[in-house]
Amino acid sequence: MTSPSPHRTLPYYEDPSPGSGVLPPRAWVAESDAARLDLGGRWAFRLSPTAAGADESFAQPGHPVTGWDELPVPAHWVLHGHGAPAYTNTPYPFPLDPPRVPDENPTGDHRRVFDLPDGWPAEGGAVLRFEGVDSCAKVWLNGQELGSFKGSRLPHEFAVGALLRPRGNVLAVRVHQWSSGSYLEDQDQWWLPGIFREVTLVHCPPGAVGDFTVHASYDHADGTGTLRVEADVPGRVTVPELGLELATGESATVPVEPWTAETPRLYPAELVTPGERVRLRVGFRTVAVVDGILRVNGRRVLFRGVNRHEFHPEHGRAVDRATMRRDLLLMKRHNINAVRTSHYPPHPAFLDLCDELGLWVIDECDLETHGFHAVGWRGNPVDDERWTPALLDRAARTVERDKNHPSVIVWSLGNECGTGRGLTAMARWIRDRDPSRPLHYEGDRSCADTDLYSRMYAPHEEVELIGRRAEEPLDDPELDARRRAMPFLLCEYAHAMGNGPGGLSEYQRLFETYERCQGGFVWEWIDHGLARRTEDGRTYFAYGGDFGEDLHDGNFVCDGLLFPDRSPSPGLVEYKKVIEPVRIEGDGDTGALRITNAHDFTDLAHLAFGWEYAVDGAVVAAGDLAVPPLGPGETAGLKLPEPPAAAPAGEALWTVTARLARDTAWAEAGHPVAWAQLAHTARPHRRPVPAEPAASPRRDGAALLLGPGSFDPDSGVLTSLAGIPVGGPRLDVWRAPTDNDNGAPWQPDERWGPLWRKLGLHRMRHRTDAVRTTGRELVVSARVAPAATDLGLTVEYRWSAAGERLRLDVSVTPEGEWRCPLPRLGVRLTVPARCGTARWYGGGPGEAYPDTCAAARTGRWEMTVDALQTPYVRPQENGARAGVRWAQLTAPDGGGLRVEGSPHFWFTARRWSTEQLDAAEHTCDLVPSPDTVWVNLDHRQHGIGSQSCGPGVLPAHRLTAAPAVFSFTFSGQP
Repeated sequence: MTSPSPHRTLPYYEDPSPGSGVLPPRAWVAESDAARLDLGGRWAFRLSPTAAGADESFAQPGHPVTGWDELPVPAHWVLHGHGAPAYTNTPYPFPLDPPRVPDENPTGDHRRVFDLPDGWPAEGGAVLRFEGVDSCAKVWLNGQELGSFKGSRLPHEFAVGALLRPRGNVLAVRVHQWSSGSYLEDQDQWWLPGIFREVTLVHCPPGAVGDFTVHASYDHADGTGTLRVEADVPGRVTVPELGLELATGESATVPVEPWTAETPRLYPAELVTPGERVRLRVGFRTVAVVDGILRVNGRRVLFRGVNRHEFHPEHGRAVDRATMRRDLLLMKRHNINAVRTSHYPPHPAFLDLCDELGLWVIDECDLETHGFHAVGWRGNPVDDERWTPALLDRAARTVERDKNHPSVIVWSLGNECGTGRGLTAMARWIRDRDPSRPLHYEGDRSCADTDLYSRMYAPHEEVELIGRRAEEPLDDPELDARRRAMPFLLCEYAHAMGNGPGGLSEYQRLFETYERCQGGFVWEWIDHGLARRTEDGRTYFAYGGDFGEDLHDGNFVCDGLLFPDRSPSPGLVEYKKVIEPVRIEGDGDTGALRITNAHDFTDLAHLAFGWEYAVDGAVVAAGDLAVPPLGPGETAGLKLPEPPAAAPAGEALWTVTARLARDTAWAEAGHPVAWAQLAHTARPHRRPVPAEPAASPRRDGAALLLGPGSFDPDSGVLTSLAGIPVGGPRLDVWRAPTDNDNGAPWQPDERWGPLWRKLGLHRMRHRTDAVRTTGRELVVSARVAPAATDLGLTVEYRWSAAGERLRLDVSVTPEGEWRCPLPRLGVRLTVPARCGTARWYGGGPGEAYPDTCAAARTGRWEMTVDALQTPYVRPQENGARAGVRWAQLTAPDGGGLRVEGSPHFWFTARRWSTEQLDAAEHTCDLVPSPDTVWVNLDHRQHGIGSQSCGPGVLPAHRLTAAPAVFSFTFSGQP
C-alpha cells in the first residue's frame, strides 16, 4: 500500500475523517409538532466524470443551471440515465490504496431552490437533515458552505437557522461516488451513488427536545416495567394508559404488558419540552445473556430470521414506506420473527414498523471492508488508527439514531471486516453508551469484542458440535472458555440463491434440539435484480455484468427468498413451513395427535385448529379441533375424530391446520400458520381395478404397435399414444445446473455442477442395442453415456399394454466408477403444445426437491404449464413437483396424456427443453415453443443444498449412481 505524500493535503472526500460541520447524532423522531419541510422532488442535476471536473460556483444562488438535467430526490443517479450501476460481492471496484480513490470519480451536483412555507415559525433555529447519501457529500445553503460527511446509510444534520430566507433558498449538494468512506462500505450489493433517502428541513423552536433516550425495562419476575426518559432539554413524559406523568430523568415502575416480537405491545407516550411535543411509542423489554443463553424478558428466543438489504428493483435503495411495510407483512405471514439489517442501518421508518408489527432486530453498523481479504487484510481500515474517528462516528450515528426502538435487541459492529483495534474501540464505545443490549460481530472467531458467538454458513455437523459446546477449541484457553459460554447464532446461513436453499429442516432440528443454538438468518430477503425491458416490452431482471462492468460478480446479487418484484420464491414457502411456531405430529392410523407450542412467549389462544380427511386428494370430511391454549414450549396429546365410515377406498390423509383465529395487524383471520399431514394407511388403499386382457406387439406397416402405443421399430421409441404425437420417453439424467449445483468458486469441496458438465452429462448419447418382442412385451435395450469416458448407464425399457393403458418398466444399471451423484434419474418425453394444462395428485402446489420438500402438500392440483415454471432471475432447474402419484397434461378440448408412477415420482413440464433452459442467461431468453411441451418423469432427483455460498447437499439427499427400477403407466385421449 502506498501512502499520500506528506506535502499534499488530501481533499475532503479522501480524508479518512468522517467529515466536518455536522451536528452530533441524535435519536430519530417519527412524529413531532415542530414544523418540517420535505425537500424531495425534482432537483437540478449535472454529472461530472471526476471530482475535480467542475468548480463549486454552482452552489452560489445566482449560478445559472441552464442545460442541467432534472433528477428526482431521493434517487440514485445511475438508475436515471446518468452512468450505470455496478455490482461486486467483495472486490472493491477501484485500486486498494486507502484512503485514495481514482480520478475517475463520478460526481453529481444537485441543486434545489425552495421557499419556506407560509407560517414557518420565525423564532428558533432549524436543521437540515440528510437520511442517506452515497458515498460522500458536501453541502451549501444560500452560498454558505455547511460541511461535508460520509457514512452513506446514516443521518447527518447541519444547523441552518441563521441562513434561511423566506423565499428563494438555494440548497446545493455535491455527491461523490467514491471517497475514503467507500473503503468502509464494501457490502455485497450494487454500487449506487446519490441522495437516496429524504432531505428534510426541521424547525427547532426555542426549548426544542433535542436528543433523548428512552429506558423501558421489564422485570419478568414481577411483571413490572420501569420507565425513565433522559433528554437534553428538561421536560415531562406522559403515558396515559399507565397513568404516568414524569419529569425527564425521573423513573417509575408499574405493572405493564411487555414488548416481544410475538406480542409487540406499545404504549403511546409524549415527551413535552417548553418548545416541542414528541410522540413516542414505548415498549418495555429487557435483553440479557444469562447462563450462556440470549434471553428477552427472561426467556430464550429462537431467531427465525432473514438478512435484509434495502432494495427496490426500480429505485435501488430508495425504498418507500409502503414497500417497507409490504416486506414486513410478508415476513410475518411466513413465520419470520427476526431481521438482521445487513450490513447497515435501514431507513428508520423500517424500525418503527418492526416495533409496531413485531420483529426482533439485529441492527448492524454501516461497515464492511471485505475486499481487503484479497490482500491478506493489509491496510484494513479497522486496524488503522487514522480511521478510528470514522468508525466511532458510524457507531455513534447508528446507536443514537436507533436506541429508542424496542425491536432493536442487538447491536452489530459491522460485517466481514477481519479484526482490528478500531472494532475494539467501537465495541467499547457502544458498551459504555448502551449496556442494555448485547454486541454482535461475526468476523472475529475469538469473539473478543462480542457477547454472542456468530458464524456464517457453518455446516450442520459443526452446528451440532457448537450446540453441544464441543466445538474445536481456540488456542487461548481464556478466550475459548469465554466463547464456549456464549449463545450461538448463524448470522448468515441457507444461501437463498436461485433454486433453494436446501437443508433448512435439518438446521431447524438442530436449533430446536440445542438450547445454545438460537437460530439464524437466511441470506437473504430479496433478489437484487434491477428491472430492465426488452425491445418488445418484456420485463426481466439484470445482474452483475449486464451494465458493462469490467469487474463484477454476476448473479450472486440475486440470492433472496423474494424475487425482485417481491413475489415469494419457493424457498420462502419452504422456510415458512420449516420454521412453523407450532409443531403438529401424530399417527394417522390411531388418531393420536401431539400439538407443541414452539412460540417463545405466546400461548395458542390466538389460533384455531381444524382437520380435513381426504381420499386420493378429495376432501370427504372436515371439522374443528379443540386445542387447549398451550403455553410456550408446552405439548398436549389429542385425538383425531373417527375416520368417516362412508369414505371410499383410496389413499387417505389427515391434514391438521392451525390458522389465525382473529384478525391481526399483519394478517386476517384464517391465515394459515402451521399444518401437517398424517397418513391413514389402515383403510383400503386402492379401489379394485377390473383386469383387462394384455395386448401383444404387432407390426403395422412401418410402425410397431402395442395397445394404444405406436413405436419406431428400429429405435423402440414411442411415437404416439392413442393418436397423440409423443417423443420418447428416453432415459434422462441432466438438469440445468442450479446456482447451488454450480457452487461458489471459493468452495473447496464437491461442486457438482462443473463436474457434471466436465463429464459431459449435458450431452449424453443414446445407443439402442436391441429391440425385441417377447410374448406380450416390447423390450428395448440401450446404453446412455457421455463422450470421452467409459462411464455409462445401461437401461432396459420393458413395455406392456392392457386395454387403453401402456406400461413402461425401466431398469437402470450404472457402468464404471461414478464419483459424483447424478443430477436426476428418470425419463423425458415430449407432447404437443396444446397439452398446456397440468393436473396432478401429489406434492404441491409449488416446486420441491429432495431437501426442499417440507412445504409440498399432498393433494390434487391444477395449473397451466406456464404457471409450473419458477422464474429464477438466472434460469436453472425448477418446477419439479414431488411425490406425484399421477399427472395429466390436457388440451382445451379435453384430449391429452395421463401418467401414473410406481413408486411416486417427480413431475416437470416446460415449453422449452432442458438444453434451452441451461443456455438461458435471463428469463427473457426463454422463448416458449409453439409446438412442444417437454415432460420429465423422474424416479429420483439430486438434492439442492446451499453451496452457492454454504454447505452442499447432505448425504441423505444425494442421488448416487446405483441400480434402479421404476415404472410408469400411460394412457391418452386424442
